[in-house]
Amino acid sequence: MFQGFTPEAVEFLWGVKFNNNREWFGEHKQEYLDLIDKPLRELSQQLLDAMNEAFPKMGFQQHVSRIYRDARRLFGRGPYKDHLWLVIARPGGDHLGRPAFYFEIAPNYFSYGCGCWDMTPETTAKLRARIDRDPKPMEKLARKIGKSKFSLYGEEYKRPKGDVGKLLNPWYNRKNIGVSFDDNCEGVLFTPELFDDIFEGFRFLMPFYQYFDTLPGDPPPEKPL
Repeated sequence: MFQGFTPEAVEFLWGVKFNNNREWFGEHKQEYLDLIDKPLRELSQQLLDAMNEAFPKMGFQQHVSRIYRDARRLFGRGPYKDHLWLVIARPGGDHLGRPAFYFEIAPNYFSYGCGCWDMTPETTAKLRARIDRDPKPMEKLARKIGKSKFSLYGEEYKRPKGDVGKLLNPWYNRKNIGVSFDDNCEGVLFTPELFDDIFEGFRFLMPFYQYFDTLPGDPPPEKPL
């Protein structure tokens, strides 16, 4: 059962950030396994079990990131990631533009929430078309999240796609959309109660997840992408 991370786990991630080479990692690999990989997998499994119990029809699956970067995509970076994450989502398709719940730990922060990454132009066009047809569900969702501890994030278009009002413009004019809660690496991160905070956050964000999970089934938009 997940018992929380430790200050030593955060120190290890700082170590990776400033010593991103195979020699250093080889000397500290067991720390990675004990301090990061083990508790992250325990947290992921506990969250998966809780989500599938709370929402049995969703059929959620989990994925836990590995510390090793793809050697074909280093782009001048070291071979190891200094931030690790877990993802909980429904299976299906290539996952492009599909929502996922996540938790991430890095040297200087931890974060959790729900996001749609790598949204295709067709998916973002379907979002705009849905808002155009019936803005009320998105307005309700935007207000709910706006009053919570979660913040909207995601790359915006350089040229806005339209003007649907102050409340919905931040949602309407993004290439990718997510909502997250970010905090410093302290306090609850080092306790078992981190699971409770994340799980309650995921439950709160379920309407966001469901709204975006159904977008691929919308009819093709009539307007240009």
